[in-house]
Amino acid sequence: MLASIAVHEASFRTATDLTANRIYLDYNASAPLVAQARQAMLAALELDGNPSSVHSEGRRLRGIIEGARDHVAALIGARPADVVFTSGATEANVTVLSQGWDTVFMSGIEHDSVLAPVRVTGARIVELPVATTGVADAGAIAEHVLLGAKPIGRAVIALQMVNNETGVLQPVAEVAAFAREHGLICHSDAVQAAGRFAIDFDALGVDTLALSGHKIGGPKGVGALVIRDGTPISALMTGGGQERRRRAGTENLVAIAGFGAAAKVAAERLADFARIGVLRDRLETGVLQATPMAVVFGKAANRVANTSCIGLAGRSAEIAVIKLDVAGFAVSAGSACSSGKVGASHVLAAMGAEPEVARGAIRISLGPATTRDDIEAFLVVWRDINNVSAGSMPRSVHIENCGRASMAASVLGE
Repeated sequence: MLASIAVHEASFRTATDLTANRIYLDYNASAPLVAQARQAMLAALELDGNPSSVHSEGRRLRGIIEGARDHVAALIGARPADVVFTSGATEANVTVLSQGWDTVFMSGIEHDSVLAPVRVTGARIVELPVATTGVADAGAIAEHVLLGAKPIGRAVIALQMVNNETGVLQPVAEVAAFAREHGLICHSDAVQAAGRFAIDFDALGVDTLALSGHKIGGPKGVGALVIRDGTPISALMTGGGQERRRRAGTENLVAIAGFGAAAKVAAERLADFARIGVLRDRLETGVLQATPMAVVFGKAANRVANTSCIGLAGRSAEIAVIKLDVAGFAVSAGSACSSGKVGASHVLAAMGAEPEVARGAIRISLGPATTRDDIEAFLVVWRDINNVSAGSMPRSVHIENCGRASMAASVLGE
């Protein structure tokens, strides 16, 4: 399969270059940089000094960092003092999960930046069952804590707020309340939640929370670990007093400035996700009308408004992503955080999905720039790549998108 992809690489590139207007439907992988973040970063690039210096230049840089911290904190309802800037959500997750825990509770649907560090810590791992709806079984934690034969020792629960592949919301508040009552630490990867619905860190009750800058329209390479005051988390990186001695190293001023600006914009755009949810529902309705055998994973659960994970038995997700790419659409097959690899989804496996359907699953994730025309254009191409007659499609759909589908078919030799 990969050899075939390599053979056609030049053709793909040519076809993509010929596509006049690409449609980006991969916001869960990375959101486009918002103009306000770009402006903040360019302004920061013009400044000299070190934010730890006490002179005027240093204090000016410190002001930019603290302003960004205020905006990130406001986005999730936290205190600015709780926000620790990191290189991204991966560092935030690893910091929490590398604290020498005796027991780690987690589900099999967590992001790899949670699963991987836990597996090398030597901690006892209690994997939570996952329903076919994509929701982790919070009750399993109580069974182990209250009825388990083995003592759990120092324990942490790691439960994402929103699954990155299916968009399914997890019972974080419920788990956090149990953890607080029984002396456990609760950590949540909130990468796919921040900026998509209102979060109140204090009310949520978690002890720590991970954020990513580029998932909300900020730059790549910056994120945050939010630590509730009094939570015993040691610094992963030592050697300096930055970030109140919780993360050593001179701060990445330019990236932090962009992250703060993006957080401010994201907070202002929260209401737009009602519109995005309508578009997501239209997409799923159109897909199921065209291909009734398709499966929308997590459809029966509460989901974030922008995400659809759709599988078709007997189809290859890899080929579907390539065909859509050639036709001018950017989507993913599962998580996009594995160096471009397209493989079996551990999330869908944990949900008990049929392997034949899971192998054909793609993720479509919408954002603030997505329009109704984008969705209708996608449905035209979806019908084409799945050999469905377009006779029933509304004639109002832009004709040029039919050309995109034809281009995809000819490049792939179908």
